[in-house]
Amino acid sequence: MNTVSGYKISVIIVNYNVEFFLEQCLNSVRKALEHVSGEVFVVDNNSIDGSVEMVRRKFPEVHLIANKDNVGFSRANNQAIRTSKGEYVLLLNPDTVVEEDTFIKVIRFMDEHPDAGGLGVRMLDGKGKFLPESKRGLPTPMVAFSKIFGLSRLFPRSKYFGRYHLGYLSEFETHEIDILSGAFMLMRKETLDKVGLLDEAFFMYGEDIDLSYRIQKGGYKNYYFPETRIIHYKGESTKKSSVNYVFVFYRAMVIFAKKHFSQKNASIFSFLINLAIYFRASLAILSRFIKRITLPVIDLLLITGGMFAMTNYWKINGIEFPPEVITYSIPLYALTWMAGVLFSGGYDQPVKLKQFVTGILSGLIIILILYGLLPKSWQFSRLFILASATWTIGYFFLSRLYLHFAIGKRFSLTPTRNKRFVIVGKKDEFDRISRILKETGTKVELLEMVSPGDEKENGATGTINQLDQVVHIHNISEIIFSARDNTAGAIISWMSAIPSSKVDFKIAQPETMFLIGSNSIETAGDLYVLNINAISRQEKIRAKRIFDISLSILFLLASPILLLFYREKNNFLRNMVRILAGSKTFVGYYLGNNDSKQNLPRIRKGILTPIDGLPLNEPSIIDKMNLIYARDYAIRKDLSIVSKAWRHLDRY
Repeated sequence: MNTVSGYKISVIIVNYNVEFFLEQCLNSVRKALEHVSGEVFVVDNNSIDGSVEMVRRKFPEVHLIANKDNVGFSRANNQAIRTSKGEYVLLLNPDTVVEEDTFIKVIRFMDEHPDAGGLGVRMLDGKGKFLPESKRGLPTPMVAFSKIFGLSRLFPRSKYFGRYHLGYLSEFETHEIDILSGAFMLMRKETLDKVGLLDEAFFMYGEDIDLSYRIQKGGYKNYYFPETRIIHYKGESTKKSSVNYVFVFYRAMVIFAKKHFSQKNASIFSFLINLAIYFRASLAILSRFIKRITLPVIDLLLITGGMFAMTNYWKINGIEFPPEVITYSIPLYALTWMAGVLFSGGYDQPVKLKQFVTGILSGLIIILILYGLLPKSWQFSRLFILASATWTIGYFFLSRLYLHFAIGKRFSLTPTRNKRFVIVGKKDEFDRISRILKETGTKVELLEMVSPGDEKENGATGTINQLDQVVHIHNISEIIFSARDNTAGAIISWMSAIPSSKVDFKIAQPETMFLIGSNSIETAGDLYVLNINAISRQEKIRAKRIFDISLSILFLLASPILLLFYREKNNFLRNMVRILAGSKTFVGYYLGNNDSKQNLPRIRKGILTPIDGLPLNEPSIIDKMNLIYARDYAIRKDLSIVSKAWRHLDRY
């Protein structure tokens, strides 16, 4: 990066817990600044994932502002803008990748268009698809109404209903637009001096709309410039299913309306927005609830119905069921088997038939134990219980086979197919990336090398100009680009050219142990990193929670005796109640003063830690114990730690 005193551009990146994306972004920015005088600011909003340490270690030329609190997007950007020295200021998201000539092109355009106050570029998601938020219109009441109630989605190219994303304007042509995206927002410094910085009343979302509108009111124009492209992994579409996003984003719209519209229009806008908030939030919650509950409810009804039908078979043979069996026992049997299936992982993905067998057998054991405790008048027939269990197993097998063939996808019973990879890079990078795939436990069926240049290296299947043919002939499912050996422009071009419905894309940064990509616009981005996520798998989360509940109940029942062994008796009782309530767990990570340096899956705060009972004091070993605990988690680990350190369960 150029270090002269008179900068052409100041690049400002606000970061919050996205270390891997930030590193990739800074690498692309470093290349883009090789022929442009510029400076880079990273403002970190109190991340705990090691972002600050990574910037200091790998990008010493970057001006780092490490906040002690999350001060929000607007305030963080303003911190850097106030000290920046560039003729132009670029607000850039950390989850982006810019092309090598992006800065040259956008600065040239701004120099040639003195009326331009702000500029946005063509943004693509991690699959190479165009992101409609690259160009937006002013959210007037009618525009907001069309977006909120889905009219803009139904009629995206309508000049009347499609004005939020300006769908009637070509994505490949330069246009004057109203609103720039905060993911890539280039502005003249003199424009900001005139219209002011970002409004800090907007904590997150809406600040780009407000500033874009003020740029226009200041006598400047905003442009959409498609002659350069960036990758933006976390497109706006990734957030829409979040209830929190609905509240925060639309509340920001209310702030904008009250600030810029007349009182009458602002009142109308506020009414529409508040209506939309509850409409969209209710819709999101209801949709999520229905998706989760529909299949279990259908299963419960059909299992119960089948058991009631079986009683008719007994009646045909002259055997009458007691009314209490019909009224109470059958629904309780069905609920017990459903609970067994749920806790055994029968509703997890991917679907595994053995989980249903495990769950039903567990439920059967519980039913038979309870059956022996029932009054004689309720002990009707063990044969009926066994027949009902057989019916339930048969139902789950038949229903899942039907869903497998009728729907597939998340109901597929076929084991996950090993992936077929092609790595676009030189031989040394091919070997390095291959090791990453191996060490992260990725299932590889085929691994091909494609040379990044025009000449085919030894061992390569072809050159980058033949990439589409290699993908087609070898039925490739994922392409990994070496960022060292391929330009960002070439990567983005191939992502746009190859159908994303068939292939996923990843980018491997030099000298790192991670690969970044996005398998769809609905995901924030997928990483291949060292697998420390065993503890965050659904079955592990469920097992850990069952362990916590069972053991805390046992300890509470035994507390009259156990309290004799504890000095802080109230702490012990409070800890057991907190574990039972779900606010704590028996075993969590050892954080100490080093918690900001670890990329670990989130779990509840523990009373005990993996180092309890071990004579350790070396920080590097302590870090490794946390990593090993997350990577290899099993209930026996928690049991072992509790058995060794149970005397510390009164820890505050």
